[in-house]
Amino acid sequence: MKPVVALVLLLRFVWQLIVSGLTTAWLIVRPARPRPGLVRMRYRNLDDVGVSILGCLISLTPGTTTIDIDTERGELLLHLLDADDPAGTVAGIRSEFERPLQRLYPAGEANDG
Repeated sequence: MKPVVALVLLLRFVWQLIVSGLTTAWLIVRPARPRPGLVRMRYRNLDDVGVSILGCLISLTPGTTTIDIDTERGELLLHLLDADDPAGTVAGIRSEFERPLQRLYPAGEANDG
């Protein structure tokens, strides 16, 4: 089952690369300037490997960057190129990346690959 979840995550990531790339390009060329900002995103039920992968997926997706991972507080500090809808951005990260990673790298379980 985990290989299927990993494949779905990979496909979601590729799709998000395309969508985020187009969105970021539009933000750059549109007349109105984007409003960048920082947002804290709490994560749940991820081990250290899962959190690291989540941070990487976020940073590799255009328009968002993981600035810090605070494992004690269970938070990621994110920089958003356009912070007009931070709740929507976090919701998208949760549905596209965090949920599959929770199945692959749940907190409290030994992960042997």
